[in-house]
Amino acid sequence: MPDYGHSLEFGVFLPPAADQFGDTLRLAQAADALGLELVSIQDHPYNSTFLDTWTSLSVIAAATSNVRVFPNVANLPLRPPAMLARAAASLDVITGGRVELGLGAGAFWDAIAAMDGPRRTPAESVEALEEAITVVRTLWTPGRGIRLPGKHYSLNGARPGPFPAHDIGIWLGAYKPKMLKLTGRLADGWLPSASYATPDQLPTMNAIIDEAALQAGRAPKDIRRLYNIDGSFTAEQLAELALGNGVSGFILMVNGDDELRRFAEETAPAVREIVAGARNPKVVDRLGVIPTPDDGIRISDERLWDESERPAGPAPEPDAVYTPTGKALGQQLIDVHNHLRRELNNVRSLVKQVADGTLAVGAARSEINTMTMRQNNWAMGAYCESYCRLITMHHTHEDRSLYPQLRQGDERLGPVLDRLTEEHHVIHDVLERVDAALVAMVSEPKKIIDLQDAVDVLTDTLLSHLSYEERELVEPMARIPYHY
Repeated sequence: MPDYGHSLEFGVFLPPAADQFGDTLRLAQAADALGLELVSIQDHPYNSTFLDTWTSLSVIAAATSNVRVFPNVANLPLRPPAMLARAAASLDVITGGRVELGLGAGAFWDAIAAMDGPRRTPAESVEALEEAITVVRTLWTPGRGIRLPGKHYSLNGARPGPFPAHDIGIWLGAYKPKMLKLTGRLADGWLPSASYATPDQLPTMNAIIDEAALQAGRAPKDIRRLYNIDGSFTAEQLAELALGNGVSGFILMVNGDDELRRFAEETAPAVREIVAGARNPKVVDRLGVIPTPDDGIRISDERLWDESERPAGPAPEPDAVYTPTGKALGQQLIDVHNHLRRELNNVRSLVKQVADGTLAVGAARSEINTMTMRQNNWAMGAYCESYCRLITMHHTHEDRSLYPQLRQGDERLGPVLDRLTEEHHVIHDVLERVDAALVAMVSEPKKIIDLQDAVDVLTDTLLSHLSYEERELVEPMARIPYHY
């Protein structure tokens, strides 16, 4: 099977036992601090020794800053899809877009029936899941009262909302052919476990998903492939799964701190390096510097440029000489960009916190609380303004110093450098928009929505630009002399 080119993500599958939640929460916070992307908990509501999954995920989300959380996977027969849609969207809004939705058709029917849930045949389970996906997505789509007749789930005038802060992925835990075909037709992702779908079974299962996707008018790459694994997999094996089976998300079933730390600090970086080297061997193998790929995720509907029109620089020459100083300069560019990425996350988090506080201010709020809110707004404004200045300074240095020297060293880079400079101007305009939204919001707190929209556009444009710049400039920076 092909490598679909998705950016790699790594996460953990944590224990749900009620008497271990202190450990579970600590592991989730460690995953967040160590830079993993995903935290998940299994969902077996009929197990009296397990905590409720959504309650646990809510506490974990409140105690972390960056990881996305999701049920692995939600037990549909005991979680009506209309309520599941509201729960997932609510937590996504509260966390600023850090929720995904793993869904399962159900199993352990005696236990489900003991909780007054339905007892379904395999065929009925697939039917119900397909109806549930429609219900969930319909309630996430703006519109009027919805009437949606179904055999298992119906909507009878329900109003959509709340709406998620980002496009929540619906990832299915699927193994049988009918479920795999449903995944290809409708799902955003496939989430099997290695204990039920071994690596040697993945090619056949992937083929069923891909064929169903094509028949539904979708591209196979539209479905992200994730994989629940244990600690027996090596970095080389995971890289092979990424390159040969299109797996781009690895979720480790973890119980201890040492296992988690090894996965985050050793395994994940090694897999990223192997995959990046295979995807772009001429650059990575010889440079030892890995440009940050664009994950393709966009959170705003607004597009300020056409990425398909971006020019590409010259292919690396087989006999190009890369200097240690040049390699270090390329890595420095990536490090500066990573700092900007982290700071952008902080800005988004701060804006979200203020938005939550603003929405909490009602008619019954006292003048003291109102003044506190204003102080928070001003503090956020100072932070955002500082960040905007940082980006401007970085781009100014590139335009005035770095780009001219690269242009002089290799005139073939001209179209790329021109495009990057044009994008700097676009990003500058977005920063001005953020600044204007800040000023307006201080006097009119309801305009926090305008600020959030502006920060969403900044996120899309800046992250896309940084990845494009690294992709095109890291290699020439390593071979063209640069003078500070």
